[in-house]
Amino acid sequence: MEKIQKVIEKIEPIDQEIMEKTQKRLDFLTKPRGSLGRLEELAKIVVGIKKEESPDLKNKVIFTLAGDHGIAKEGVSVFPQEVTSQMVYNFLQGGAGINVLARHIGARVVVVDMGVACDLKPHPGLIIRKIDYGTKNIVKGPAMTREEAIRSINEGIEIVEDELTRGIDIIGTGDMGIGNTTASSAILAVITRTSAEEVTGRGTGIDDVKLKRKIDVIDKSLKSNRPDPRDPIDILSKVGGFEIGGLVGIMLAGASHNIPVVIDGFISGAAALLATELEPKVKNYLIPSHCSAEAGHKQMLSFLGLTPLLDLDLRLGEGTGAALGINIVEASIKILTQMATFHDAGVSEGL
Repeated sequence: MEKIQKVIEKIEPIDQEIMEKTQKRLDFLTKPRGSLGRLEELAKIVVGIKKEESPDLKNKVIFTLAGDHGIAKEGVSVFPQEVTSQMVYNFLQGGAGINVLARHIGARVVVVDMGVACDLKPHPGLIIRKIDYGTKNIVKGPAMTREEAIRSINEGIEIVEDELTRGIDIIGTGDMGIGNTTASSAILAVITRTSAEEVTGRGTGIDDVKLKRKIDVIDKSLKSNRPDPRDPIDILSKVGGFEIGGLVGIMLAGASHNIPVVIDGFISGAAALLATELEPKVKNYLIPSHCSAEAGHKQMLSFLGLTPLLDLDLRLGEGTGAALGINIVEASIKILTQMATFHDAGVSEGL
């Protein structure tokens, strides 16, 4: 926990003074006050996070973390477990949804093996941070040891710190892992103290029979593992995933380096729950890209006190929603830094 604690100690409140100064500039741009709505609010948030009056979001990085889940053996997904590794290869070849959207916004995708259930072929675009060959089946016991949970967070922190040498101005989070909506539903149920039935959705598109089974296995997992809702490391170790732990580390590291973190959907939301339980100040560094079609995501965002930018019925993961969210955040900064003031443009102000 020493590394995690050191990172947490570096996380500061965002700069309210510079945000107030930014609001004054926004008010003098050539538009009615407040007429660009959440774009104006986003610009202020980014300025407050980065502590810069005119931030540049040139280096956009989406971290897509992959890990397998032992719970997949219980038939909770439409797809077999080997799809995790197959999709990692698709990411590396540039053919996945996240690759298309990352190219669209000019972001680079960092693909990380946090716990895929096989040895992946070496590739210059693949980072190996494998904790184990997938988590254990949470119906039969904890997903991982407490030490592995801590290590997964540490690995996420190190991934960001290593990538800083190439430049990071804004972070997007993404995931890949068959069975990870089951783990995320379990995390949400524990932290919000709600039933599995209330927070469990159809993931990859399961039918009613599989959905009932998915709810049942989450119920059994929570009863047998008894994760402590006051201890986020215990929750991660009992019912989480290696990629979820890695995302926790990425969020903590991003906040500690004054980098805005645009979170993707349900899996990233589960990591955000754990990260904010570890350090509540992290919440102010998180920008929720969208509300997914997954049943518990709206409840998750409500618990976090975050309002999503988009609602497009997305449920792909990978960081696709985060890519779209980054695009909007960048637009907000361009409004702030490139739009003329009334004085600059020689336009009369409103009375």
